[in-house]
Formats: sequence, structure tokens, C-alpha cells
Amino acid sequence: MYRTHNNGALRLTDTNKEVTLSGWVQKIRDKGFMIWIDLRDRYGITQLVLDEDRCDKELLEKAKSLGREFVVQVKGTVIERVSKNPKIPTGEIEILVTDLTILNESKTPPFTIEDNTDGGDELRMQFRYLDIRRNPVRESLIFRHKVSMEVRKYLSDQGFIDVETPYLIKSTPEGARDFVVPSRMNQGQFYALPQSPQTFKQLLMVGGMDKYFQLVKCFRDEDLRADRQPEFTQIDCEMAFVEQDDILDTFEGLTRHLLKEIKGVDVDKFPRMTYEEAMKTYGNDKPDIRFDMKFGELNDLAQNKGFQVFDKTELVVGIAVPGCAGYSRKQTDKLIDFVRRPQVGANGLVFVKCNEDGSYKSSVDKFYTQEDLATWAERVNAKKGDLILILAGDADKTRTQLSVLRMHMAETLGLRNPEEFAPLWVVDFPLLEWDEDTNRYHAMHHPFTSPKPEDMHLLESEPGKVRANAYDMVLNGNEIGGGSIRIYDRDTQSRMFDLLGFSKEEAQAQFGFLMDAFEYGAPPHGGLAFGLDRLVAILGGQETIRDFIAFPKNNSGRDVMIDAPSPIDQEQLNELSLALVTPKE
Repeated sequence: MYRTHNNGALRLTDTNKEVTLSGWVQKIRDKGFMIWIDLRDRYGITQLVLDEDRCDKELLEKAKSLGREFVVQVKGTVIERVSKNPKIPTGEIEILVTDLTILNESKTPPFTIEDNTDGGDELRMQFRYLDIRRNPVRESLIFRHKVSMEVRKYLSDQGFIDVETPYLIKSTPEGARDFVVPSRMNQGQFYALPQSPQTFKQLLMVGGMDKYFQLVKCFRDEDLRADRQPEFTQIDCEMAFVEQDDILDTFEGLTRHLLKEIKGVDVDKFPRMTYEEAMKTYGNDKPDIRFDMKFGELNDLAQNKGFQVFDKTELVVGIAVPGCAGYSRKQTDKLIDFVRRPQVGANGLVFVKCNEDGSYKSSVDKFYTQEDLATWAERVNAKKGDLILILAGDADKTRTQLSVLRMHMAETLGLRNPEEFAPLWVVDFPLLEWDEDTNRYHAMHHPFTSPKPEDMHLLESEPGKVRANAYDMVLNGNEIGGGSIRIYDRDTQSRMFDLLGFSKEEAQAQFGFLMDAFEYGAPPHGGLAFGLDRLVAILGGQETIRDFIAFPKNNSGRDVMIDAPSPIDQEQLNELSLALVTPKE
């Protein structure tokens, strides 16, 4: 038996017990005549003690030979600690060691295995198995486990069935780039790794499964960011004989359950906002509603007053930043520099200070009266002490720029409290978006999304005005899930492929299996997928997902621990009928 207890278990009530513990050496404090060792495992730390009076010389010498991260087994007696440590659960006791076995030695780690380590990101990713020993990473992985188990419990209790779908599937032209897998048995042909199990879960509905879910690995070969990985996990779900409200109610329930069970937070019914309203009010389709700063459009109030920047522009729009009327010239200049950065792309920024005495001071005073500025303040809901920030330009671009500025001000003012949760649904997305480069429509979600029933008549005449029967769940300014009511008849699906520029032959070759299935009694159905990595990160108070993934890849899509991707030898390439490609310098 390697251990009778773990290293977080023993308390003062265990005094005088004979115990066996195993773990990693965290720290050694050698006073010559006395040695203290912190022994660590997943459950905590227990202090070991050896001294000249109570331990034989050979045992003491063996203890002196230990290094950090040695794996050891000890036997001894639980005794009360003289100098107690209230910061750890085992801080009232220590183990008087009577036997010590070195199970495995360790090199000196390349960084300290402490909560606040001295290792950089790349180094810790290279030695991820060591990084997992640190409390923050280990606790993040345990936290992910808790969320996953609550998801499974809730959905199982709601009658959902966990069904696995294939990883080796057919490559399709919609969406991001596929990761492709060459077939040795079918030379010159390729599988693709799934970007989602979309068509399979629809086929499960045709098969009568009724309620399906899966915590499934998905793959996208796209440019990476801190919150994006080439492989990620979805909570993938589908339901038959449902309308949009049925799905929203079900997964609102799941999210409410997770917030309650994981965070102890009660949330009322989630607000719903149309895509058009989100874009007009917040400048993006995943607004953070933990704070206000709603957009106020000022065209009718600010134009035709002689200020050419406003007069010649498509949109003048502003926000009220709470409590910032006292900003200095240096602070407002810094904001101007911020919006002029290439990442934002604005030409400049107009500001109005709403003074406590009821007067206004702006950067465009010579063009506007106090009465004019008062109407602006009313439009953006500014109060005394607030600072109004205004951008002008092309409508879409300016809304995006002001959205970035809004989030920047919220970060600056500490308004994005990670322990506060504000979910909402965004609904009624456009079904299609026009791509100037390819000169054709693309599906805003995917080509299996149903149009809103009341917009079906526009499919032929004005397809750009058709709204999708689609919905996204947004939490704290992040899209954590999205889905739609699906097309479930062959004719509508065929019309959709026509709009997306597929020939009849291409549609049949790519998706004929699905359209054929629709001819065998497909039920009305719809579903949703949550991004598990992002959901866990937000519930854990973070907005980057890497620490909640056991073995993540870096921003170049590389696993620096196992050095992947990597070349394969010529013999394997020959078996696959592939040529050797020399990597670009």
C-alpha cells in the first residue's frame, strides 16, 4: 500500500495514528539537526519532520539527499505541530517520519512548482506535465470536470441521450478550413476531422432519437488566438419536435443550473435581443450587459451645425462613460490615441464633459451651444459627472470602433466583474451575408439553418433580408453557444444550396445523404452547441481558455511539449501516395 491517506486529509484528531503517505517533495528545510519536508499530492501538502533525537542517522542522511519533485513514500506518526500554519488544512499536524522510500528521483524542474511560478508560457507548455502539478492549473482542470459532470447530469435528467458521432468524416466547403486525413486504403481520397457533428445530429433526429447530446471534440484549421484552439470541445445538442422557444427554455435552464451549482448564482429569465438591436445599441452581436454605456445616435442632433466632420458622415454615435467628467487633457488625449490605433481605426474622438454644476465642456464648443450639448447628454443617457465619447464615420465601421472603445472603458473602470454574470439571447440573425470577394452569399451560421417562417417569401426576391431562425447565447460579452431551427425538407434545403452558389451536382455530392434522409420522414428539429472550453473559462473568472485545457497548443497551433505537428517519414508518405513537402522557411 503506497498510502493510507492523501496529503490533504490528516487533522489534529488523527494525532498518534501510524500513517503511510506518498507524493512529491515540494520544499526541504534543512537545519542540520532537524529537517522539514513539504510533501505534496493532488489533495494538498503535509509537513514531514525528521530530527537527530527521534530518527536514526541513516534515515536522516536519506532525507538530506532528497531534491525538489522527488517522488517518495514515508511512514510515520501524526503529531501536533509546534508552529502551526493556518493557511493550509493540514497546518496543525506534521508526520514524524520513521521510514522513507525514494520511489523516483527528479531532475531540478525548469521552473518552480508554485502558485506564482517563474516559468513563462512557452516553457510551461513545453513541460505541461509539470505545470499541471501547480495548484492553479490543477484546480482549473478539476473545475472543468465539475462543469462537465453538471452538464451531463442536467441533460441526462432532461431525457437527452449521449451518442458518439464519427471523427473521420467528409470534407465540406462551408465554414472554416478542415483538417484533412489521407486514407491509405482509398488512395488519393481524404477524410476530414469534424468542425461539428452537425449533419450527424440531424440524422439522429431523422432516426427518432428525439433528444441527443455529446461532449465532443471538434477541429478547425484556422488562425489562432488566446481564446481559440485548433481542437476544442462542444456541448452539442439536438431536439426533435421543437420550436425556438422550446430550445431557448431548455438551454437557459442548463445555464441557470450551471450558474447555481458551480457559482452559487441565481439568474432570472434571460433577456432576449434581436441581432439588429444588438448591433445598433452595442455595436456587436455579443454585448456585455453587465454595465450600461448604450449607444446613442446623434445624427439629427449634431449634423448641419457647421462641424464638417459630423455633417459629411453617415453616422454620429456616442456613449456616456460614468463618472469620468473629471478626466484631464492627458487622459482624453490618451483615449484619442487609443481609437486611432490601427486595431481600432478611428480618425479621432469628440468628447463632452457633463459637469457637476449642470454645464457642459466639449472639444467642439465653438460649433455647439450648451442647449445642443444637453440634448446629446439626454440621448446617450449621460448624468452629471459623466463623460460623453463620440465617434463618426461609416455606420458599420463606426459602431464596431465604438464597441471596442466601450469595452476599453469598461476594463479601465473595472466594470467587468468576473464574479458577476449577465447572460442573454441574441436572436433573429440575418440568414445570409454577402461576400464581396466571392461575389455570392454565405450562410451566416451554416447552410442547414431554417429561415424565419414569416420571411420565407423573401428567399427568391430579397434573400439578403431573410432572417434566420437562429439564436446565440451570450455571457459577459462572449458568445458561449449558438444554434438554430433546422431545415428538414429537401426542397427548402435545395433552395438554400442554390442561394449559396452550389450547383445541383455539387449539392448532391456534398450533402446528398442528408437531403435523401429528409425524404424519409424527417421531424421538425433544432439544436444548439455550447463551446465548453470558453464556458468553463468564463465560469472560472477568465476569458482565455488555455489553462482549462489539459494539453493546449500555442498561438501557432503547435504542441510544444510533444513537438507536433511534425514531419513523417517517406515510407508513410509512400503508403499514402503523398509527396514530401519541404516546410517553408
